[in-house]
Amino acid sequence: MEYESPSQSPTLTQDERLKLLYPMVNEDETPLPRCWSTKTVAPNHLLQDKYNYIGLSQSNLRVHYKGHGKTHKDASSVRATHPIPASCGLYYFEVKIISKGRDGYMGVGLSAQGVNMNRLPGWDKHSYGYHGDDGHSFCSSGTGQAYGPTFTTGDVIGCGINLIDGSCFYTKNGHHLGIAFQGFADLPSGLYPTVGLQTPGEVIDANFGQEPFKFDIEGEMRELRRKTQGVIEELSWPRKQGDAQAVLHNMVSTYLVHHGYSQTAESFAKSAGQEISEELTSMRNRQHIQKLVLAGKLGEAISTVDQLYPGLLALNQDLHFRLKVRQFIEMVSGADTLEIESESGGGKSWADTSSSSGHSGSNMDMEEQVDNAGGEVGNHENHQTEQAVNGNSQNTSNGNIDCDHSTDNMDVDAGAPRGNSILANPARFECLIRFGRSLHVFATQLEQEKGRSEANSTMLQEAFSLLAYADPWDSPVGGQLDPAGRESVCAQLNSAILESKNLPGRPPLEISLAHSAHLLKLMSNSELGACAFADIQTILN
Repeated sequence: MEYESPSQSPTLTQDERLKLLYPMVNEDETPLPRCWSTKTVAPNHLLQDKYNYIGLSQSNLRVHYKGHGKTHKDASSVRATHPIPASCGLYYFEVKIISKGRDGYMGVGLSAQGVNMNRLPGWDKHSYGYHGDDGHSFCSSGTGQAYGPTFTTGDVIGCGINLIDGSCFYTKNGHHLGIAFQGFADLPSGLYPTVGLQTPGEVIDANFGQEPFKFDIEGEMRELRRKTQGVIEELSWPRKQGDAQAVLHNMVSTYLVHHGYSQTAESFAKSAGQEISEELTSMRNRQHIQKLVLAGKLGEAISTVDQLYPGLLALNQDLHFRLKVRQFIEMVSGADTLEIESESGGGKSWADTSSSSGHSGSNMDMEEQVDNAGGEVGNHENHQTEQAVNGNSQNTSNGNIDCDHSTDNMDVDAGAPRGNSILANPARFECLIRFGRSLHVFATQLEQEKGRSEANSTMLQEAFSLLAYADPWDSPVGGQLDPAGRESVCAQLNSAILESKNLPGRPPLEISLAHSAHLLKLMSNSELGACAFADIQTILN
């Protein structure tokens, strides 16, 4: 069965429902309320979350009154375990009246930390409540205002707080009762869901999202999201930034160039009447290198970089080290294969190809038999790569030889079958051990030259740990073999190549999106609820 509001599906877990309702909330930083607080002991009674006459049961979701209930001095309230994060934008919870007890003196609402819990919600400053005995709304005052109907046993009462305009509303059995208050200048941040009871027999159950809500809160959220997007769309373009269309065209063009989509970039530039910031030949070569990395052919990618961009890896030794560690991982998986020199006819070892990157063959003598060709990529492609690696094309110093790989497809390779793992071949496994030893030499040399890097040490240790398991894929460290792990090192290599050609290492489009995401984070930290309805991905879609 499909629901107009997905959160109303009874098959969802609480985690799933809360994620649907509050996608911008990071619960590692700002946990959502999930039950009532049990904290009753505090040096100052104002710091208590639960007064003594409140009893809790059923995973701290059921509240019952256990006092005398003779006067208003016997009122007791309880707060939730956590305050409402501003990044909710619009927060909502419900309670069901299990029993109205003797008099039904019950209140549902919100309160700030420090509000006296020996009172019903709404009676004191920074406390807000809707009361069942008279239907009045109380807003930081002992004097209530006529608001809605009374409520009793069997009713479901909801409380919603709009963290954009500071308004609060209540619901009864799924019906919106209207705004209780709005625009309070002194509305505090960090409000807690709160309920209060005053007479014997009063019992309520809370729903913090563990079950579907009676009221369709997602409908309210859709409207807020529409309004927020309208505000964003109405923003005027700052004239000092130049023509808006030209700036947007440039952002798209530089993004395509950055990622090596040569055909698409060329077509887009022609349609937009713009020039491409990088020569097409160089762009195709970067694309070819990226495809090698994403296919797990790290050895061949490193060799190609050394030939097309001499000295690049010598200037970026941490990047070079990361590439070699990734190559080791791909060798374990079988995506990047090793060939013994005597069998391959004297192929070039890593010691040879690394010399142009600032590491002499003497430091790599333990792996003279490692072939850096790095596997099979098809006869036609191998022939073209061999031309580039052997210097049989012109102008190999700036990356502008043409490898003639014209496709824009950059999909990550699904990975080599497990049967291709180097661990299944004793001869290649021996080569892998020698490769690992020389990789350790590389790490030692980097440490001597630049000081110890915890990141490099951890990276190497985790890669080496793959050899401790008969089946690395099913091991605790098997996640390293996921082809998705190639993407970050591929992006780092691509940025380094671009920066070596005095081009931006990161496209303006990605910088803008990252900047926007950071601004939303700052809005959340500054208690600006609108951040909840300005999801970048939703707006782009």
